[in-house]
Amino acid sequence: MHIGDVVCAIIERDGRFLIARRSAGRHLAHKWEFPGGKVEPGESEVEALERELLEELGVRVKIIERFTPVEHRYTDRSLRLIAFRCHIAEGVPDAGQHEELRWISIDEANEYDFPEADIPVLAEYRLKSVTSPGDSHATA
Repeated sequence: MHIGDVVCAIIERDGRFLIARRSAGRHLAHKWEFPGGKVEPGESEVEALERELLEELGVRVKIIERFTPVEHRYTDRSLRLIAFRCHIAEGVPDAGQHEELRWISIDEANEYDFPEADIPVLAEYRLKSVTSPGDSHATA
């Protein structure tokens, strides 16, 4: 089953980025991920990201850049993951439907269990962090 486009945010603050732990009972339960969700029919990627982050975390963001989309197939579903590097424009993240939120550095990312689709996003983020550290460590 192809679930379509899924957007996610790499929300940066003070040289770190936000990750969320998926709740029990959900697909990929207890894995750490970038917050976001499915793009609904008639929605743009940006509209979906803004809606999902407001619903999930209670924040509004300023998008800095769009990453290369990742096509991934799990055993029971496939998706196209589109990541955006962002800063918080308004609000304070609340875990909401997630078990937990954490701010981590790119060097700590290997200590967390991410879904397979997120691994190429982390790799691109790591590359961008190394090549343009001034940009990746800016604050909102």
